[in-house]
Amino acid sequence: MTGILLELDLTRGVLETAPGSPLAAFRARHLPTVRELVVGLRKAARDEQVVGLVAHVGGPPLSLAKVQELRAAVAGFRAAGKRAVAWTESFGEVGGGTVPYYLASGFDEVWVQPSGELGITGVSVQATFVRGALDKAGVIPQFGKRREYKTAVDTFTEKEMTGPAREMASRLAESSYGQIVAGIAEGRELTAEQVRALVDQAPLSAEAGREAGLVDRLGYRSDVYDELHKRYGDETTALLVERYHRRGPRTVHDVLDQLPWPPKPAVAVIRVTGGITVGRNSGGGPLGGPRTGSDTVTAALRAAADDEKIKAVVLRIDSPGGSYVASDAIRHEVLRLRSTGKPVIASMSSVAASGGYFVAMPADVIVAQPGTITGSIGVLSGKGVVRDALGRVGITQQAVSEGENARMYSAQEEFSPAQWERLEETLDRIYTDFVAKAADDRGLAVDALEALARGRVWTGADAHEHGLVDELGGFEHALQLACDRAGLNRDEIAVAAVPNRSFVDRLRPPTSTEDLAVTAQPLTLDGLATSVYTALGLPPYGVLTMPLNWSVV
Repeated sequence: MTGILLELDLTRGVLETAPGSPLAAFRARHLPTVRELVVGLRKAARDEQVVGLVAHVGGPPLSLAKVQELRAAVAGFRAAGKRAVAWTESFGEVGGGTVPYYLASGFDEVWVQPSGELGITGVSVQATFVRGALDKAGVIPQFGKRREYKTAVDTFTEKEMTGPAREMASRLAESSYGQIVAGIAEGRELTAEQVRALVDQAPLSAEAGREAGLVDRLGYRSDVYDELHKRYGDETTALLVERYHRRGPRTVHDVLDQLPWPPKPAVAVIRVTGGITVGRNSGGGPLGGPRTGSDTVTAALRAAADDEKIKAVVLRIDSPGGSYVASDAIRHEVLRLRSTGKPVIASMSSVAASGGYFVAMPADVIVAQPGTITGSIGVLSGKGVVRDALGRVGITQQAVSEGENARMYSAQEEFSPAQWERLEETLDRIYTDFVAKAADDRGLAVDALEALARGRVWTGADAHEHGLVDELGGFEHALQLACDRAGLNRDEIAVAAVPNRSFVDRLRPPTSTEDLAVTAQPLTLDGLATSVYTALGLPPYGVLTMPLNWSVV
């Protein structure tokens, strides 16, 4: 029997979930999802035909949380006694190699091209400010926030970091860097002090990295594969992890396992991806990513509650938040689903902040990666007045209106004192409600929760320490928790994506509002406008949006 050498090609990028729009799905048709890779490695660990794993590290940067998800999957593969090799041309040529190397350090061997380097220069948390540009353009930023750590509005109202923003950024960097250092130290059998010293000396040449114990071998791709063929035999077949996962049944056991009868108990996976809005899911516009509609998610939660085959739900979240009312609608249905006795486990991916945290907080258990960006319990709202900016290029707008506040949110007029007071009242009301519900869901006193809120963003590790997150781990850990709480055997369940409609089902006209809710919304002019807002870094989704200007690199 020919052995299989699995290949993990990360140079193309990795998706959190398959795109919803047909065009985006076609463009991303060859890209794997995190779940495909994790499940594929889990399956391969128990497959005698799979002899090893080789990964090409590099390409589009992955979030720290996604890297931790993959790193854990590789650890499970290695625990089965199978070797894993990582190789790259270079861990960055001008820096930017810290997170990729952190991933590679979870493998048995690390290879680097002789001409490459280790750009493991550390972690930086960056913020962008456009206030100076707005002043020059004649745009008047008018934004309110609750509270001082809700820094998304700082992008437009400030020219540099405020004291609270710098404090928050420093802790994000410190926590992320500490996780990376600890992982590298464990993987390479070094002390944390040694790793920090090497990072401070970086960038390092490939040879210097080998001498320091960060790299095992120097060689090109052909050298790596020649060595692996010597180890496993020339008859070994290379196969991408996602192709291995997608291939059909290979044994009688596999065929029997996939038969629809007898039906297996199921754990539903319901996703909240991208900005949270009122309405249906959308694949996003040409400049923006996918959006989660409250109609779609709440319909899926109700369907899970009514389906006797579904015994538990994993709510998978990768969202910076968005609409307050949409987030609240989803939270309500999570609580309603829990009242049926079915456990709900929230699984946080790269980010689950503001509205993304709002929908997670009522779950039975919240699971996050140490590097997940979460929290941001706060509120923002406002507008940029572009009247003067447009006037400079000869564009004017006039309107006739009835009602004192009909033009309150017009980008042509500044808030009046009375309107600003109303805005402040709205921010206070929403913030008070957010904090109260978070305190109730997390079993904390309001004062204790308030101290953790104030718009502050946390890493998953810090959120866990403060009680905003229950356990650290990835999707597989959340799925196991769901099984444990429902009294199920992890190896004897079906994992069902909800909603999940075939192409033919999507062509059929809806028969009810529930049927309509799970139908993806096509791209509209509104979707195009949202995409433009996203491209400009503006918060288009609503008042429960996390600070958009933080990036860990």
